[in-house]
Amino acid sequence: MHTSRDLTLARLPSRVPVRTTVHAYGEGELVDGDGGPELNAPADSPVVYAQAAQHGREVNGAAVLRRLHDRLVGGSEDGRSRGGRSGNGPTAGDLDGTLVTVPVADPLTFDRVSYTTPESLDSRQPNMNRCWPGDAEGSLHERMAARLWRFAGEADTVVDLHTGSPAMATHTVYMRGDDACRGLAEAFGTDLLLAEAAGDDADTEWDERGFAGKLRVAATREGIPTVTPELAHSREVVPQAVETGVTGTLGVLRREGLLDGDPEPWDGTVARNHLGRVIADDSGLFVPEPDLAVGDEVGEGDRVGEVFDPTTFETLQVARADRDGIAYSVAREATVTAGATLVGVAERIDGE
Repeated sequence: MHTSRDLTLARLPSRVPVRTTVHAYGEGELVDGDGGPELNAPADSPVVYAQAAQHGREVNGAAVLRRLHDRLVGGSEDGRSRGGRSGNGPTAGDLDGTLVTVPVADPLTFDRVSYTTPESLDSRQPNMNRCWPGDAEGSLHERMAARLWRFAGEADTVVDLHTGSPAMATHTVYMRGDDACRGLAEAFGTDLLLAEAAGDDADTEWDERGFAGKLRVAATREGIPTVTPELAHSREVVPQAVETGVTGTLGVLRREGLLDGDPEPWDGTVARNHLGRVIADDSGLFVPEPDLAVGDEVGEGDRVGEVFDPTTFETLQVARADRDGIAYSVAREATVTAGATLVGVAERIDGE
């Protein structure tokens, strides 16, 4: 079974509603309630919540959920059939539980192809992924998060689909030290997993950047295993990234028992997130080392590029890795300002 409903997340000053669409597949269904759509699902069956486009320029997640919709509603193995035609893949009727999806979690940033909203819309929380579980009486983004939390907060598992840049390795982020989250990340199946510490184990950036308000963190702290897959390429729909997302989400559905079978065995790399960053000491043009690629191993002190003055041609900085690890991001936009991240280095974790 598949049902969908329009959901009003908030209202603009003109009282124009900010709307999105919620879908439900499997044993549960969306019904009209006094405060908007609600999920009616059997109490003893699992619910997986998946959302995309919380940052509006990260569109591959929305394409993932569309392809998944085609598989579940049309039964198409490749997800390309339309109009409910039968095929060979799993359908919504095969789900032993309920999948709830929100393809566009933040219409405000989606319409602007942006990461955050302008100050005129939300000066307090321009980044929606810093204010979970939200506040029904708060700023625009806080209200939107609170409205979606009615679905995410009642789920047994959450998948928050994001999209990196062409200069970032595809990976899945999970809460370090949480076995359920780790298992969920392995089920999603990206070769690289990034373990993000929290609380006393986190570095100061955790508080400075408001990471405690991420959906993954808020849900995990409520006992809901949650992962954030970061698919490659923002601003464009890339078939390979979409297929990675579909395969990963199906792996999660198998792990949670909504589909028969087990996820593919995982044999990849685990590293620490948000620690190693090679920072620009000054503004200028950055040229990475020609043989440096995303996913490469780097050693402490290795040269990863240089920043130079475009007017005098003077080398301002020879950029070097600050630790051993994996180059999970390499800046490809040459113009950089002081403090910008040139290369992100994820520190490998052994035995976890």
